[in-house]
Amino acid sequence: MWPGNAWRAALFWVPRGRRAQSALAQLRGILEGELEGIRGAGTWKSERVITSRQGPHIRVDGVSGGPGTVIFPGLPLPHLSCCIHLLSFTSGILNFCANNYLGLSSHPEVIQAGLQALEEFGAGLSSVRFICGTQSIHKNLEAKIARFHQREDAILYPSCYDANAGLFEALLTPEDAVLSDELNHASIIDGIRLCKAHKYRYRHLDMADLEAKLQEAQKHRLRLVATDGAFSMDGDIAPLQEICCLASRYGALVFMDECHATGFLGPTGRGTDELLGVMDQVTIINSTLGKALGGASGGYTTGPGPLVSLLRQRARPYLFSNSLPPAVVGCASKALDLLMGSNTIVQSMAAKTQRCDSQQGRLGGGETWFRSKMEAAGFTISGASHPICPVMLGDARLASRMADDMLKRGIFVIGFSYPVVPKGKARIRVQISAVHSEEDIDRCVEAFVEVGRLHGALP
Repeated sequence: MWPGNAWRAALFWVPRGRRAQSALAQLRGILEGELEGIRGAGTWKSERVITSRQGPHIRVDGVSGGPGTVIFPGLPLPHLSCCIHLLSFTSGILNFCANNYLGLSSHPEVIQAGLQALEEFGAGLSSVRFICGTQSIHKNLEAKIARFHQREDAILYPSCYDANAGLFEALLTPEDAVLSDELNHASIIDGIRLCKAHKYRYRHLDMADLEAKLQEAQKHRLRLVATDGAFSMDGDIAPLQEICCLASRYGALVFMDECHATGFLGPTGRGTDELLGVMDQVTIINSTLGKALGGASGGYTTGPGPLVSLLRQRARPYLFSNSLPPAVVGCASKALDLLMGSNTIVQSMAAKTQRCDSQQGRLGGGETWFRSKMEAAGFTISGASHPICPVMLGDARLASRMADDMLKRGIFVIGFSYPVVPKGKARIRVQISAVHSEEDIDRCVEAFVEVGRLHGALP
């Protein structure tokens, strides 16, 4: 007779390799089930491959056509002439879904600044900031960001997602409260989840509900109202004047994510707080270098000096992530130089959104031009007064199939569905850039009308 333990070991003994294979097979089964569920729901997200620089005209793998000549706002033509051969291809795919609001992603001066930083400071730091990862260009860019936003100090992160992940946990304690708009960006939501503060969620742009939540939160030490400045999926803008008024009345601070506003909203591109005249009332701003400011990567927090100092000591994404690569820093720094040196680029964007439409007898523009034509055709366009123009379709499969057929007609747009947007609110998000021409916009609208009729989205 075998001893009891030996008998049990023999009974349940399976070769180690076979057990590992069994666990892997189980994992594969679970994953395939999840993936099939995504496909079945019509929310599968494919990645199209771009084979050119980012811009209003692009090349897409497997699709005929390519970029056309791009004229950058605010850059004199004689200066551009030396670079024009790099930017001239057969006109082809029009890109209407990039965050490249000012067209700076392929701006010759921005590219040159990145090359210069790469040559002078290397490919990367191989370190986090507090060990041996801080160069003079990092400190210079942080100071420049603070000046741009008229704040005391700023701190760089690999992305604004990291900035949002780092802020709330470092700042707020179980004694505090955070009050968040229900449609805030996922990075704000995830950042708030990491902190131990009491959490309140108010209805989207509903100031009566925010006031009720502020009244309820009076028992806490600090109260922080968190909102996007411009909401990326809906194209609407936070009522900052009302938010700041309520914050003042109930002794709260205001935090704002400005990823879809920095560089082009407001008279000098400072963002939503400048647009609405409350720059001195918003305490903390998080934003990105990866959209209007060159489009490469990187994010930041700017605000009170002691807060930035605390984040350098406690913000985990800052402490445990490599420093921004020098080329990214150089590109972003040059983008800010262009904005701070002249209002020409910002005004070119404003001209797109505030152009006289003689037929309507009112102000219109690239964004308004698109909205008015699409709505006249029968589409529902969400938001207002922002380059983000979501074409609301509801059904995920419809949004995906229409986007595919738009590409066949030379228009690059993407269908957005759950979990990026709520279920039943699928859409195609169109984004107008300063470097889109009126002809580009007209071509986009014509394709939408044709594809909408093909799929029954229009009569």
